[in-house]
Amino acid sequence: MFRITFSNPVSIHFIGIGGISMSALAELLHAQGFRVSGSDLKESPLTKRLESLGITVSYPQQASNISESCSVVIYTAAVHSDNPEMVRAKELGLPILERKDLLGQLMQQYRHVAGIAGSHGKTSTTSMLSLMLMEENLDPTILVGGVLDGIGGNLRIGNRNYLVAEACEYCNSFLSFYPTDAIILNIEAEHLDFFRDLDDIRNSFRKYSELLPDTGTLVINGDIEHLSELTDGLAAKILTYGLCDTPDTCASYDYAATNCSFDKNGFGSYDLYERGTFLGRLSLRVIGMHNISNSVAAAALAFSYGVSFDIVAAALLKYTGTHRRFEYKGTANGIRVYDDYAHHPSEISATLSAARACVSGTQKLWCTFQPHTFSRTKAFLHEFAESLSLADTVVLADIYSASRETDPGDISSADIMALLKEKGKEVYHFHSFEEIEKFLFSHCNKDDLLITMGAGDIVNVAESMILS
Repeated sequence: MFRITFSNPVSIHFIGIGGISMSALAELLHAQGFRVSGSDLKESPLTKRLESLGITVSYPQQASNISESCSVVIYTAAVHSDNPEMVRAKELGLPILERKDLLGQLMQQYRHVAGIAGSHGKTSTTSMLSLMLMEENLDPTILVGGVLDGIGGNLRIGNRNYLVAEACEYCNSFLSFYPTDAIILNIEAEHLDFFRDLDDIRNSFRKYSELLPDTGTLVINGDIEHLSELTDGLAAKILTYGLCDTPDTCASYDYAATNCSFDKNGFGSYDLYERGTFLGRLSLRVIGMHNISNSVAAAALAFSYGVSFDIVAAALLKYTGTHRRFEYKGTANGIRVYDDYAHHPSEISATLSAARACVSGTQKLWCTFQPHTFSRTKAFLHEFAESLSLADTVVLADIYSASRETDPGDISSADIMALLKEKGKEVYHFHSFEEIEKFLFSHCNKDDLLITMGAGDIVNVAESMILS
């Protein structure tokens, strides 16, 4: 396998350079003196940023973008073998690396590597931990799977002592990484187009935990079922965290939150305990119990790096969320419009439950949901209906699959609509964003709260409404 090190900058080409992770890796290597180029299907804010730095980005992807002078070509799992640039790279005999292997090699360039894993919450937790290390002046390098205003994007280039990065389990990508420390937030049935079942997913998270050295630390949710199967015999130090009903029960975790409350904006605050000892009260500027849980995990690992409680508290007050995580987009005809990346039933439930605190009286909670992938929609059909029923009114878009899947013909958004109707919910389904936008403008009332939700391009509805 081709090896990449900061000490030997080479010419590197990214197929799909506009992806949230690929663009960050491209910018990081460019800053280290590598000669970076790339291609994508269309221009985006991320590719525009890369071009502003002097990186050549070509549109669309075609064989002529690959030359013999290229030292190595990087691709993601979404790039198929018949991609013209992949075909050309193979014809020229060029080294080819998948994104996960590149990121794993880059991790080896850093002293401390915090890999944030879990079925949900990775981006938020990565962002929280990053701000804690920044507030402590540890100057971390950060790779986050979203746009974080606190670092001005999806990448922060710091020193080589600390790297904070998301560790995604899809296609077992995180098994190619080299973390020295890790957080595991939760383990649920997800990405069933790759994993066989939940046991298969748990097995991969166990293997990920085994990557940690004996000098490392694993922060793990103490409420994960059969936790000992994941932690027994590990070389790393184990720190558990969780949420408690009362202070008396906090000693069952290494770090625990209790006495949780929420203000009129839905922002949480809580008492933090360390092995049953009260440390202090922390306040957030993001909504929901899920973010309280995420913040406890981030704080636990930050403490292991020597960050003080006061610094953790100050950093959490600076965290106002990342883009596409209950992101406030603005108002449209008096309608409060938010956008959220949630695409799994657990994520939907967490976001809608938290958003419920932001509506009162005659105000309604609307959710415009775009299912992501046919396989996920089919696997969790009833769970999607259950989680979406937390909204007052649901508007469904067609399933978004991009290039990852083809339509099997046996599942559609209409199936979710049918189940929601059985529950007595008000639900609608439209095939175009134009129809959805027109419907929302004519049916939402002033001060109603609308969330566009999904991992596809449903955010375009929110942004179009704000501009209208």
